Amino acid sequence: MLLFILLLVGLVAIAGRPQNPILPGFHPDPSCIFVSDWNDTFFCASSSFNAFPGIPIHTSQDLQNWRLIGNALSRPEQLPNLTNAVGQTSGIWAPSLRYHESESGDGEFFILTTLVYDKMPITDTSRWDNLIFRTKNPYTHDAWSDPVHFIFDGYDTSPFWHQDGTVYVQGAHPWEVREDPHIDQIKLNLDTGAATVQVPIWNGTGGLAPEGPHIHFKDGWFYLIIAEGTGLNHMETGARSKSITGPFTPAPHNPLLTNANTTAFFQTVGHADLFQDKHGNWWGVALSTRSGPDYMAIPLMKLQGRETVLTNVTWAEGQFPEFQNVSGVIDGPILPLRPQIRGDGPFITAPDNFDFAPGSSLPLHFAHWRIPDPAAYTISPLGRENTLQLLPSVLNLTGLDENSAPTGQTFVGRRQVHSEFVFGVSMEYTPRQPGEEAGVSVFLTQNHHIDLGIVCLANETSSCADSTVLRIRTTSSTAASARPDTIIPLPIQPGATRLQIRADNLTHYVFSYSQTEDGEGMRVAGYGLSADVSWGFTGTILGVYATGNGLNASTPAYISRWEYEGVRQITSE
Repeated sequence: MLLFILLLVGLVAIAGRPQNPILPGFHPDPSCIFVSDWNDTFFCASSSFNAFPGIPIHTSQDLQNWRLIGNALSRPEQLPNLTNAVGQTSGIWAPSLRYHESESGDGEFFILTTLVYDKMPITDTSRWDNLIFRTKNPYTHDAWSDPVHFIFDGYDTSPFWHQDGTVYVQGAHPWEVREDPHIDQIKLNLDTGAATVQVPIWNGTGGLAPEGPHIHFKDGWFYLIIAEGTGLNHMETGARSKSITGPFTPAPHNPLLTNANTTAFFQTVGHADLFQDKHGNWWGVALSTRSGPDYMAIPLMKLQGRETVLTNVTWAEGQFPEFQNVSGVIDGPILPLRPQIRGDGPFITAPDNFDFAPGSSLPLHFAHWRIPDPAAYTISPLGRENTLQLLPSVLNLTGLDENSAPTGQTFVGRRQVHSEFVFGVSMEYTPRQPGEEAGVSVFLTQNHHIDLGIVCLANETSSCADSTVLRIRTTSSTAASARPDTIIPLPIQPGATRLQIRADNLTHYVFSYSQTEDGEGMRVAGYGLSADVSWGFTGTILGVYATGNGLNASTPAYISRWEYEGVRQITSE
């Protein structure tokens, strides 16, 4: 296993050039910075929507090897309202990560982001809860502050420190107001959250949803770089002004970055951020999806999510930045390899091999859907060392209405970060009452997931002893994706059942199981077709769950031998 990890870390060096995506899987809306004060390190934040912990922070010192160092949203008390966000594409949107030195020389990291609520009137500004997180050391446990809330009717807020000390914040006026979507600006007190009235500064070039604004100052110009369009029409456009408040004049060659209307494998490119390395080279990060312009045809690539990609940027004096088109190979200067990165989390594509040893914690890259009930997860309980105990929640992964979940859902997983992979766990579980279920899931959202579970289907004339089965169930809000349940008899016997999910191609997940102690002789339980879903904001999480399926339940499930291994990363057709 150690050899495999070393080969994985050195993969980009062997390949000769850095590869996209740099943060594969569910890592959209990237915002990245370079901080020389912190050992010449690059830091990137990405959106997390309803996932918790939220706002993962990755670092690199060579733009090739990326390591998770923590999550800015790591404590339930930081943002208890995450539970009430409701919508499956609500939650935390578009963190903007910046580093600022005060006049005294103290440096501090800031994240501005938006907690977005669903199904509220557009005129109700409480739909947009804008937040400020800050820390002086992103490596420490629970490093980031409780948020300071500020009023901004919109989302994707991003700060800029003017030379006179004023903090200007740019954000997206709600794009649902189709008559007048635009970028607004406020002045903001980062300590108190006091904000001035919003002022429009640019309408964009006419693309849908002008958003994701960032301001950069260079050669006496204030450059406003924004995202426009959605899905396959996504693009990055720019304008500039001699004054931070405008008026802003569009670039003559907009869009600055897009793969729209091309046959490129990387599509939906946009929502970019810009930064320099210590040599003065400019770089851009953006979100992207893989699978080409007809990405509905290969759903597993689409379900992997919106990912973070990197591209080289040239920025001549007095001119607008010029982005290289995004592809699987990253052009531009190659920085010296520095794979030994500080941090406690894993490298982005490292394998999992966990036995939940006594005294350990859930790994940094594990995630729940919404804020979890901590009592539902116990590592190495007495008499069950080297297992993760799951106590069932009343709600299953679908929740109340495929959308909301006012109480906890017992589920924990890790992002799918490879095109092809093998994920498996050993589960000791014997349901004792009808409806009790535990298993593994390919989870996209509450209304799109595929579950392989051990479940008791007893009724008035039967018992769990003779009615416990394996069940594959597909939940999808798309009628065309509806599938009948697959039921497989499962004789109850001592020991663990090995449950496994594989992606061997671009259209199917394969579910399999074994009741042998070593997991040998895996039997295919069925093919779980990827739900034929419309373009979405999130990405697949592979994990384990336990539920009473709407009823109070108490039978624990015990998880051991948690393993994930990437098989292949596809970067072109």
